Amino acid sequence: MHKRVDAIYENGVLRPLEHVDLLEHQRVTVTIADVTPSEDEWLDLEYERWAASEVTRDISLDAVRQALAKVPGLLTPNFIAERTER
Repeated sequence: MHKRVDAIYENGVLRPLEHVDLLEHQRVTVTIADVTPSEDEWLDLEYERWAASEVTRDISLDAVRQALAKVPGLLTPNFIAERTER
């Protein structure tokens, strides 16, 4: 049987990320390849396409500034709090 299975190395043990149909203590050969995710794998391309389709060029920077000026209080503490939650 040949099957490609992604795994994570933790505490000295390779842990498969999906079920493998093996007997307990069965010997297998493991080929190790370092996997670096491509840009396509970690970017949400569907959201990026949606956001691009929502762009409206008829709104000026001044209009955005006027709309933001109506927001009460400061937004900066909210941004700082959001960053520290991660």
